[in-house]
Amino acid sequence: MEPTMKTIGYVLAAFPVLSETFIGTEMRAMEQQGHRVVPIVLTKNDFPGQDADKPLVARALYLPDFPHQDGLQALLRPSLTAVRGLAFWIAQCKSPRRSLLWTSLRIAALARATGCDHLHGHFAGPAAAHAIVAARWMGVPVSFTGHGHDIYAIREDLPEKLQATDAAIAVCNDMAAEFLRLAPTAAVSMIPCGVNPNRFQPGEQQDNGRYLFIGRLVEAKGLDDLFQALHQIKMAQRQTIAVDIIGDGPLRQELEHEAARLGIAEQVRFLGARPNQWIAAEAPAYRALLCPFKPARNGERDSGPVVAKEAMAMGLPVIATRFMGFKEMITPETGVLVPVGDPTALAGAILTFDALPALERHRLGQAGRARLLALFTDTAQARALSAVIENLPQRRPNWGTAAKGDAA
Repeated sequence: MEPTMKTIGYVLAAFPVLSETFIGTEMRAMEQQGHRVVPIVLTKNDFPGQDADKPLVARALYLPDFPHQDGLQALLRPSLTAVRGLAFWIAQCKSPRRSLLWTSLRIAALARATGCDHLHGHFAGPAAAHAIVAARWMGVPVSFTGHGHDIYAIREDLPEKLQATDAAIAVCNDMAAEFLRLAPTAAVSMIPCGVNPNRFQPGEQQDNGRYLFIGRLVEAKGLDDLFQALHQIKMAQRQTIAVDIIGDGPLRQELEHEAARLGIAEQVRFLGARPNQWIAAEAPAYRALLCPFKPARNGERDSGPVVAKEAMAMGLPVIATRFMGFKEMITPETGVLVPVGDPTALAGAILTFDALPALERHRLGQAGRARLLALFTDTAQARALSAVIENLPQRRPNWGTAAKGDAA
């Protein structure tokens, strides 16, 4: 029997990406809500993906695998809303217009052939631009989710995208406010990214006494502030706090040198990137997750860090900055928030937390998981996003009826 809920074409610049596990999580959760999901990916990469993403990768439509002639089909069969897509296309200043139009037509052809009723892009860069043009050419609704660098560091015609889309999804309150500042009449919804609490659960391991950091090694993660805090603790308290750094990135060598310069190299271990399977298995043994995030000088920032929600799901307390989505996630009952860019406050918070009795630290972790289950699961996210998409007017393409599931 034909599904009654919309088939959603996910327009993605790349998939899978190790640091963007939230996209696969969302697509799987939307399928559980009753949607059929069609990943349409602009480029191919060599990363095989996390195990959970492999079924999505196997049926994703990668644009390089399809002939360019597909775009001609769409070009010759526009919908009544195509003029809106052309107006948006003309207004784009940051995207190569010829490539944007042609690639969008190819997306439209694939989306039509697979029966998509809605297009949704992740990140407000090329994916959102292509989704908007393709959807308008097809005559179906469109939405996109913003995340971080695409909103604050590399802003590509964002006001125009906010005005052109049927729904703009912000992942935290600060981002929603920024969307409305840029486009006061935009249709904005705040839907935090969620995690699957069945994949991330408390473990039975003993507290290993170490703290954990997970993230790309870039300025916005605030590791320079964390290292200063660790140095202050060592010098003033004659106490060492051991931290494992999970992740890689352009600042790794610089951070390794900084740790040595500050005399904390022996207490900081750089373990490199690790898959979600490792995090789910090993993270519950740590004392707490450290998230000293802040805005980078180029504006880049993490908006609603999924890693903190994964930690909460595993019963791991979170010590974070009072920044972006952390303000909605962390409460005094579940963790600690400190001012942004303040190593002294961070050092004090770590020392205070470390001195708590083990039972109190455990209680904070339990409360964090309870808050996660109440507010930040993948199911809660999918229900909210599904409601937004389902409530948008259904526009059927006027270029003929495609059976859902037809091959492109």
